[in-house]
Amino acid sequence: MALSTQCFRRFSLALVLAVLAFSSPAQTLSTPPKREMRAAWIAHVFNLDWPSARTRTPVQQRQEFVSLLDRHRQNGINAVVVQVRAAADAIYPSTLEPWSEWLNGTQGQAPSPAYDPLAFMVRETHRREMEFHAWINPYRALTSATASVAPTHVTVQHPDWVVPYGTLRVLDPGLPAVRQYLVRVVMDVVRRYDVDAIHFDDYFYPAPQTGVTFNDAATFAAYPRGFTSLADWRRNNVDLFVKMVSDSIRAAKPWVKFGISPPGVWRNGTSVGGTATTAFQSYTDIYADSRKWLKRGWVDYLAPQVYFAIGQTAANYSLIVPWWSQQVNPDTVRHVYVGQGVYRVSATATEPGFRLPTQLPSQIRLLRQQPNVQGSIFYNSTPLLANPMGFVDSLRTDFYRFPALVPTMPWKDAVPPLTPRQVSQYNDAAVPETRLSWQAPLPAPDGETARWYAVYRFPGRTTPIAAADLANPANLLGITDTTAYRIAGPPDPGRYVYAVTALDRLHNESTPANVGLFLLATPNAALAQPLFEPAAPNPFASETRLAFTLPAAGAVSLRVIDLAGREVAVLTEGAQAAGRHEVVLRAADWPAGLYVVVLQTAGGVARQKVLLLR
Repeated sequence: MALSTQCFRRFSLALVLAVLAFSSPAQTLSTPPKREMRAAWIAHVFNLDWPSARTRTPVQQRQEFVSLLDRHRQNGINAVVVQVRAAADAIYPSTLEPWSEWLNGTQGQAPSPAYDPLAFMVRETHRREMEFHAWINPYRALTSATASVAPTHVTVQHPDWVVPYGTLRVLDPGLPAVRQYLVRVVMDVVRRYDVDAIHFDDYFYPAPQTGVTFNDAATFAAYPRGFTSLADWRRNNVDLFVKMVSDSIRAAKPWVKFGISPPGVWRNGTSVGGTATTAFQSYTDIYADSRKWLKRGWVDYLAPQVYFAIGQTAANYSLIVPWWSQQVNPDTVRHVYVGQGVYRVSATATEPGFRLPTQLPSQIRLLRQQPNVQGSIFYNSTPLLANPMGFVDSLRTDFYRFPALVPTMPWKDAVPPLTPRQVSQYNDAAVPETRLSWQAPLPAPDGETARWYAVYRFPGRTTPIAAADLANPANLLGITDTTAYRIAGPPDPGRYVYAVTALDRLHNESTPANVGLFLLATPNAALAQPLFEPAAPNPFASETRLAFTLPAAGAVSLRVIDLAGREVAVLTEGAQAAGRHEVVLRAADWPAGLYVVVLQTAGGVARQKVLLLR
């Protein structure tokens, strides 16, 4: 993420004391938002995060990635930004570019035994209810002039596209053929894989180096497009490419997001509309007009790399983050996520502010105060999982102690899915656990159905829940990609209302399907559980049949309650023999709507929803 390009200054003792005062350890628990981007970058270049070494076998690579996901998920992360193309190469089978050398040590050499790492990673990420953002470095062709290069590499196939820059080799952004080629590379990933987003970092024009010139004079002369300023022309080259990618993604798969992570400072100086900073800047140093992309809606999100401390002299986090929040155009609202420099935190950090265990917690609190900032992306996975200065502990016990849904993007999709159907509950005292199950909703008006489901529990309730009750993240038990959910532990004897909502691929949320209001019985663990069959038909017009099987003779209660918790009918009450039983629920004179049928025996409680139509 261009770590060496950022410009920093040391704190004075007074600034250190100011930061300590700002971030007292006595802070009370924060109130987490229900929706927030909580992401981590996973870099494969130089084997920074995954795979951890070029000697890892495919089996070891898969094991490592699954371990990364599981650990991130346990810490509250809901999205990963995975580097899939670092230097005109690929960690997936491609007809356009060779296999990455960081997979097995040799560029162009496929994994053996063969597998598709990207397909595997996308699948495993989605299984854990997390988003997968495919991170691509567009212009960097080689990280070193001495790197081994495959015959199919772009520097071999099209040497006229390449500009040497010190030890780097860079694709010339001013060439129309380069832009077209890079769009093909991006769209190859978009079309072939179920990624949630395409993500660029801050590698556009290379960062300035003393004594090194980026020689694109011939390209400027050949394709000036009316520009006389080299700097303006370079910025326009990048603009053209960003807009081409944005339009191409939207045309092919409008649900796929497009995000960019530029340097944390757009431009130094308040007189030019920037910030009171003296740091590396996006606008003039790498010719990336990142503010324009945000304001014009060319990106769905911007994640500026604000890898600075609160109070830092050259670039103050507490000034830069509010500035980015203010740049969101109310006419084309897009998301801002803050790139958090977790890698900078240590007891021996160069910047004294990052030696403080309160630094990152204070940054999280500050960004949550900004109206147009909707989360964080942490660079990078390995330092984050190392729990620097106990930061991950604070995520698990405070900031991310409740699950969070990914923020919605109504400019891409504002149609929520329909409500899940036939939600039922079963308490198993033998395990012990509570099980919820349901059916997928029918397709919504836009043709989408559910991709994930959110499960809620509301303790101590005496009334059914409403949509407004879903706003409290403390009620969100979890998210699942299946139509079942298990809650470990013995059923609580208190009163509860459970609810399930459907989420589409852009995290629009349906209205809740209430499981019902009831007093949980204390089942006899020694008895086998009853089998409660789905009602048929369901929905029904006037009557439906209910069936259950008792493993042993005993007392049975079969009753119906409405969504206000009122008992409206007792269908069976008393002793029943072992075996299968059928009961007809007649409701010709009942109001149309949803009802909950509750089956209670000595062995447990089961329930399901039925829908009466008129």
